[in-house]
Amino acid sequence: MEFLGWCDEAKVEVVTLWLLSTENFKRTPEELDGLLTIIGETVDELHATGKWNIKAVGALDLLPPWLSEKLANLPPVHNGGVEVNVAIGYGGRREIVDAVKGYLQDKSAHGSSIESAANDLTADAISKYLYTAGQPDPELLIRTSGEQRLGGFLLWQSALSEFYFCEAYWPDFRRVDFLRALRAYSQRQRRLGA
Repeated sequence: MEFLGWCDEAKVEVVTLWLLSTENFKRTPEELDGLLTIIGETVDELHATGKWNIKAVGALDLLPPWLSEKLANLPPVHNGGVEVNVAIGYGGRREIVDAVKGYLQDKSAHGSSIESAANDLTADAISKYLYTAGQPDPELLIRTSGEQRLGGFLLWQSALSEFYFCEAYWPDFRRVDFLRALRAYSQRQRRLGA
């Protein structure tokens, strides 16, 4: 929660925290149950502050009913704080597949043929079906743990994002690390794909 306070101070509008990937479902049931319990408690704590609007993003159908129902029924908070996406059961490839399925199902429900749906298909059309639909794409992605890979995180949305790689592991990520990331970002000239 301390991290979200730093984001509030820096006037960050949207933050996505990746709490559980689709790959994490390959863990043992005991390990997964422990992670899901911690995630449920974390979401409760974040929401209880009343500071942030929490939105679950991911394949919520992979989650146990007690957690998917909790996430689906979080009342919105409208106080101008950071919008916090909690990515649970999230995988970038899965999100893109779900978006394409959503697009095709919608087209089919409105009587479109597969040929018509294919002809109408655009990047903007797919974006409307992403888990983060209606939100801006991230300007900055901070990758902790010294890893220099996405690991499937926000594959579609990060196409024009700037990346900052930090050696600190997430639990050890400090305010100074956050400020360094913001400083490095502020010194870049964003070309937005040009």
